[in-house]
Amino acid sequence: MALIRWEPAREVNSLQSEMNRLFNTFFGEAPAGDAANFRRWVPAMDLMETDDHFVLRADLPGLNEDDVSIELEDNVLTVSGERKSEHEERREGYHRVERASGRFSRTLTLPEGVNPDAIDASFDRGVLEVRIPKPEERKPRRVSISVGGKQTAIDGQETQAAGNGQPDQQVGTETAQS
Repeated sequence: MALIRWEPAREVNSLQSEMNRLFNTFFGEAPAGDAANFRRWVPAMDLMETDDHFVLRADLPGLNEDDVSIELEDNVLTVSGERKSEHEERREGYHRVERASGRFSRTLTLPEGVNPDAIDASFDRGVLEVRIPKPEERKPRRVSISVGGKQTAIDGQETQAAGNGQPDQQVGTETAQS
């Protein structure tokens, strides 16, 4: 008897696929032709973070740049498209069809402050790469306030008041965000 290693992630993926199939059967559109042979296609995507960018890579074999649409609305990036079936509708000549086809749509919520005009996309050998520049970090800024005609910085640094040569009073240590 052979021992087979149990992989819980595979079980969860299998259960999720079956639940998706079940819900698509009841609530989704029925595909044209034989519903038993229909497989929904969801392309694999990776999201990486570099120092300056978020990089999204999607495997889209068999597609070209005209088959893919990238849209950004309200900080939600949507990559969508369609892979058409390559075989003809006939009953003979095929022993097995495993490659899925059809429409797909994947969404990604971006952080606040992303410049939509700076997003760049490229397509090479079936791999879509979308480079999203990170928003500039909000840096604390120093704000000076006057107390009785003397200038005191919020961060507690003493400053020279104009004209008297005496250091100002120190007011606590706080930081203001712009």
